[in-house]
Amino acid sequence: MKNIPISAMIGLAFTALYFIIALLAPLLAPYGMAEVVGDVWEPSSSQFWLGTDNIGRDLLSRMIYGGRTTIFIATVATILSFVTGSILGFLAAVLGGWADQVMSRMVDLIMSIPTLIFALVVLAMVPVTIPVLILVMGLLDATRVYRLARAVAVDIAVMDYVEAARLRGEGQVWVIFREILPNALSPLVAELGLRFIFMVLFVSTLSFLGLGVQPPLADWGGIVKENKDGIVYGIGAALYPAVAIATLAISVNLVADWVLNRTTSLKGGRG
Repeated sequence: MKNIPISAMIGLAFTALYFIIALLAPLLAPYGMAEVVGDVWEPSSSQFWLGTDNIGRDLLSRMIYGGRTTIFIATVATILSFVTGSILGFLAAVLGGWADQVMSRMVDLIMSIPTLIFALVVLAMVPVTIPVLILVMGLLDATRVYRLARAVAVDIAVMDYVEAARLRGEGQVWVIFREILPNALSPLVAELGLRFIFMVLFVSTLSFLGLGVQPPLADWGGIVKENKDGIVYGIGAALYPAVAIATLAISVNLVADWVLNRTTSLKGGRG
């Protein structure tokens, strides 16, 4: 703990707090997620700590459940993108030749279309459910993870210890998971935090545009959309989820920066 800077400790504390609240949402929320308990846009009080939303639901409860939904979708989509992108990137670097060219050009084709526009087109054609959201977000973001994983793996694949493993007769699976992955893990872990932030912003944007999490489920982007008209009347209900998104993004970024500073380069290697 002594070697962890203050900024990273703050980031870890806030990130852990958000995840704990998400896990314990049913126990912490004073009311149900879709339960109407008051008038429209009531101010903060002892009964409603953050006031009520555009139809009289407790905003604190909506925020807690919305955080649970947002963090769950972002976490699973990030895992999907990293598993898919890393494996394909490592595979392309190890195989090389036409296999690398085909996969890389396919990724270039997908990345040539703006991610948000691509997602909106796909989600406009299919029923929008949480599994569909996770699949679309994860696969689209996997292209960026693929680029990073391939770039790192190409440098590692020419190292002496990798060549030694090939000369020993080790197969491609061994080379990927026992030689390349351990040495590529540091930059990937640092990138993991940044991609998680992107996923939080991505799902929030989709929900704000109406093609993300569907009512009566709550998520932070949807809460902003539901209460945005209140800003005109001086109601700050839409600002709470915006602050939550910003706080989570900054916290995770502080942790990611700390990880990146500790592992700035691939030193040596492990055979």
